[in-house]
Amino acid sequence: MLPHSIMKIKNLLRICCIVLAAQSTASYGEDLEIDGLVLDRSISRFGHQFYFEFANLWRDLPSTAGFNIEIKETVLPRAGTRLVLKMNNQIVYVTYLGRRLEPLNERVKQAMYSVMDAMARSQMQQSTPDMAKNGW
Repeated sequence: MLPHSIMKIKNLLRICCIVLAAQSTASYGEDLEIDGLVLDRSISRFGHQFYFEFANLWRDLPSTAGFNIEIKETVLPRAGTRLVLKMNNQIVYVTYLGRRLEPLNERVKQAMYSVMDAMARSQMQQSTPDMAKNGW
C-alpha cells in the first residue's frame, strides 16, 4: 500500500471515530459540534509537508472553534501543484508549488497569517452586522 493511501485511511478512521463519538454523545441529549478541524486533501509529498507544518501551527492557535480548514491540492501537469486553503468553504489562501523541493516555512506562515486575518474579519462581521464590508 502506498504511504498516501495509508494517510487517507488514517484520516478516514479519525473522522469516523469523531462522528461516532458525536453520535453517542448526541444520543444522551447533548449537542456536540465538531469544529476547529484541518482536513488534508493533499496528494503529493510537498502537499503533505505543507499540511503537517500548517496543522502544527493550527494546534497552537487559540480560539479556533467554529473554523474548519481544508487544504486541497491540484496537480498541474509539468508545472507542479496548486494548494488552496479554504476556511469554512471560502478560499483564503492559494499558492503554487514547483516540482522541486523548496522550503515551505514562509508559505506556511503566509497561509497562517491569511487564516488569522480571515478569522478576525469573520468575527468582526458577526459582532457588527450593521458595519459596511469595507469598514467605512
